[in-house]
Amino acid sequence: MAARVLVLSSILTFSCFAEICYGAVSFSSLERTLVVTASHRQGLLLAGEDKITVAWGLNQSFPAGTDSTYRTIKVQLCYAPISQVDRAWRKTEDHLSKDKTCQFKIVEKPYSNTNETLEWTIERDVPTATFFVRAYALDQHNNKVAYGQNTDAKKTTNLFDIQAITGRHASLDIASVCFSAFSVVSLIGFFFAEKRKGGKGQQ
Repeated sequence: MAARVLVLSSILTFSCFAEICYGAVSFSSLERTLVVTASHRQGLLLAGEDKITVAWGLNQSFPAGTDSTYRTIKVQLCYAPISQVDRAWRKTEDHLSKDKTCQFKIVEKPYSNTNETLEWTIERDVPTATFFVRAYALDQHNNKVAYGQNTDAKKTTNLFDIQAITGRHASLDIASVCFSAFSVVSLIGFFFAEKRKGGKGQQ
């Protein structure tokens, strides 16, 4: 019995240790060492059409060596609090493995200690919502070890709105108008042709 308890305790301890070492990271434990900006045109942005220019880099106010464990940068498009209300599938969790704030990857690439910039076209599957941009620094085990974002801690500044694709496209609308116009012209032409035939028949 004692041996069984010892084995179970060992397994539980190992599992907890593995969880701590690999992936059980809380957002509140991360240091905000990255500076992130996102620039775009003014007004409502359109999925599949508009672009966002994202820039990121290490905050130079931190001491040298702060980024010594950084191996990868992952930049993501994230839901603002206003677009998370009553939407459990977008809910923010401190435990990052359960967090659903950032669901759209902008780029993932090897870390560089120089400032980097990327122009990203908003993907077509992005839904209508209010967003911000966040970048995570990952270590050699792909654990998130630091972050930065283009908004404040409460996620209320520098937000932007994206409109999802509605299913209609400008080219389809133009084609529809042209087809309607052609139908009207054809109907008028058919009417006059029939009228002319009727007039000849009476002569």
